[in-house]
Amino acid sequence: MEILQVVLQVVLGVTSLLLTLLILLHRGRGGGLSDMFGGGVTSNLGASGVAERNLNRITVVLALVWISTIVILGLITKFDAGA
Repeated sequence: MEILQVVLQVVLGVTSLLLTLLILLHRGRGGGLSDMFGGGVTSNLGASGVAERNLNRITVVLALVWISTIVILGLITKFDAGA
């Protein structure tokens, strides 16, 4: 059980970093903090609709893996503490 916990902690760390990077890659929609810090300047980088959709899909899948890893680690911790 300890090996599974270590593997899940590594997966959690890697997915956390990747999720942060993917969220930062998203294009700002405007009207928020992105405008305040120079995000109002439009850029054609990643302006493709297909690329944006793929980025959205990858981000959602990675977020689901991240959330499920947290839930599984929480359950392991809860049931290990009771034993």
